[in-house]
Amino acid sequence: MKTKITLLLIALVFGFNGFGQQDEECMNNLSIFSSYAKNKKYDEAYEPWMKVRNKCPKFNRNIYVAGEKILEHKIKNSTGTEQLNFIKDLITVYEKHNEFYASKFPTGKMAYEIGNLSYKYRTQLGLSDEQLYELFDKGYKQDLKNFKDAKALYTYFSLKVDMYDKGAKSTNDAQELFDKYDDVNDKIETEVGIASEGLNKLIQKEEAGTALASKELRFKKFYQQTLNAYDQISGSMDTKIGDRATCEVLIPLYQKNFEENKNDKKWLQRAMNKMYAKECTDDPMFIKVVQQKNAIEPNADTAYYLGVLKEKEGKSAEAEKYYKQSMDLQVDPLKKWRLVYRLAEQNRKKGAYGKARQLYRDALQLNPSNGTPYLRIATMYASSANSCGDSVFNKRAVYWLAAAEARKAGKVDGRLKKSAAQYAANYEAKAPDKSMIFSEGNSGQSIKIGCWIGASVRVP
Repeated sequence: MKTKITLLLIALVFGFNGFGQQDEECMNNLSIFSSYAKNKKYDEAYEPWMKVRNKCPKFNRNIYVAGEKILEHKIKNSTGTEQLNFIKDLITVYEKHNEFYASKFPTGKMAYEIGNLSYKYRTQLGLSDEQLYELFDKGYKQDLKNFKDAKALYTYFSLKVDMYDKGAKSTNDAQELFDKYDDVNDKIETEVGIASEGLNKLIQKEEAGTALASKELRFKKFYQQTLNAYDQISGSMDTKIGDRATCEVLIPLYQKNFEENKNDKKWLQRAMNKMYAKECTDDPMFIKVVQQKNAIEPNADTAYYLGVLKEKEGKSAEAEKYYKQSMDLQVDPLKKWRLVYRLAEQNRKKGAYGKARQLYRDALQLNPSNGTPYLRIATMYASSANSCGDSVFNKRAVYWLAAAEARKAGKVDGRLKKSAAQYAANYEAKAPDKSMIFSEGNSGQSIKIGCWIGASVRVP
């Protein structure tokens, strides 16, 4: 009787699918291997796991969740033919996980898990770049929604570049390469948008003085890790494509393909974006593409690029009108954030610090989980210390303001925590020390900082 009750409890805990498939032997072995796996005793878990897997493959999802960990351990601790067999078996486990539990382990996830594993052990499996690329490409095309692993996305694109380098590098191949870059980049932007939206809500809740629940803290950590991963692969993709996408390569390519694509809105959009990103804006081809895109589909981006062109002509007033039009047209918060941040950067580089600061603050309203604007404001304060203070003490006091902004960056953006702390420490070291404060006799007083900064700082 006790045995039956115990087995029933196990069944309830593990949530078996299909009561008719339940088997006492499978229940016992499931309980045994699950306990071993939970305690990371994977060698002991292997035999009972195999028994359940072979006899009752649909019995419980933990066959595949724990099975993945068991086989990863086996792969790590084996060599030669034995290791190869474990690798192939793990691929089978991924496939069966998807077959029996597609809602929990969708096709896109299965594809990138198999792709990552195959890429890691490509030598053992004897796979070429083309074969590896096909593994990723199949999942990417079949289930893009769930193909969202940052590492897999980078490997997928990296393999495309490697294949391009081995080929004839024809113009068509180059266009295909740039299209794949844009495709993957679009996917990254989608995932970044989802993570940013979730994280922004939590940041705003914290800033309003509400403590996050434990579940919310876990989500916050997940969103931060996701954004950090995508940040890293975005930079790696730009490095990987490198001089394969210079103005000297892009301009002839777009010139050749323009007539064929002049009514293709997507092609024009990507051509504009690529030439702008690679600073090809002085070339007549950039002007031609922008004007054509604006003629058939004016949007926030074309308005912005028209502003860039007017600014190059020295027509600042007209440029500002286009920039404002661009911001008015953009309704997506994250895309608007990129636009506002880009304008802030332009003004900072021109030395228009007051305007840049306002735009950085606008950017923070749109995307509060990205702390980079705080660091930019901090560096502007620091670089203005000598010109904005009216005494030696007050000049150095500006660094307190800079340090405060830097700390804000680390508080809202986990990706910047380390660098923000370094910036803040550097600025604090340049601020008045205890002896200066003692000599000045102004501890606790508020100092007004002039010029464009126009802010007060309290002496500690």
